[in-house]
Amino acid sequence: MVRMTNLNRSRPLLYSFLAALLVIGSVLGGWGIPLVSSEGMIIRSHLVEGELPSAPEDAAWSKVTPMTLPLSGQVITRPVWPEPTARALTVRSVHNGTEIAFLLEWQDNTKNDRLTPGTFRDGVAIGLPLGDAPAFFCMGQLDHYINIWHWKADWQSDIDRRAARQSEKKEGGVRTFEVIPRRVSSVEDLIGGGFSTLTTKEKQGRIQGKAQWKDGVWHVVMRRPLSSEEQENEAKLIPGRVQTISFAVWNGENKERNGQKSVAPWFQLAIDPVKL
Repeated sequence: MVRMTNLNRSRPLLYSFLAALLVIGSVLGGWGIPLVSSEGMIIRSHLVEGELPSAPEDAAWSKVTPMTLPLSGQVITRPVWPEPTARALTVRSVHNGTEIAFLLEWQDNTKNDRLTPGTFRDGVAIGLPLGDAPAFFCMGQLDHYINIWHWKADWQSDIDRRAARQSEKKEGGVRTFEVIPRRVSSVEDLIGGGFSTLTTKEKQGRIQGKAQWKDGVWHVVMRRPLSSEEQENEAKLIPGRVQTISFAVWNGENKERNGQKSVAPWFQLAIDPVKL
């Protein structure tokens, strides 16, 4: 009788707990924040044969299972950004034993690919720790540095406009004068060791980017050789290894820049082993 009484008393608490979970799930879903289970915390980089897809529209990406990560505001340091517009980031990854590529996609109803006084650009970043121990996911920390791959929409625009101008020259079109910066890549390769310590690496271009904005969604590809040229300043990407990875998204229309961004803290990146 005592056991039965305790069970009967605990049932209302259990039902209340389950109801609360449903309410929380509904609220988060209404805000556009997806729920990620503990089984879904691992991002897999699939082993494929041949050349990797270098553009977002490549059909090869449709064969890769996507993973949707929830994004939240950066509230660790000032100026905090508790209400970003980007709520979710979809990630795909593949490698061929020589190179690795990521396709990152998120909703952004406005395309902000110019950086002028009073305007800000869209962007997305991948963070990878330089050591075995995960560093602070935003900017790293002293003695626990992080390698950041920062794709910038205005840099992509510079590259695309230069390519279009070269095509016009070949076709004999009318030349127009426009000063367009020369970029070796639309991705800046950075090192972070804490807030206000972000440093641009001397050598750029190892990480290449290609992007497309279509129907209110950014589709960004970043790719890099798996082998590391710099043992201390370049994240190691080793097939068969599981390591940590983080992400950040900026919406220029929402005046987001620097620490004002959406973030996805550390997840696990599992790079498929190479078949012998």
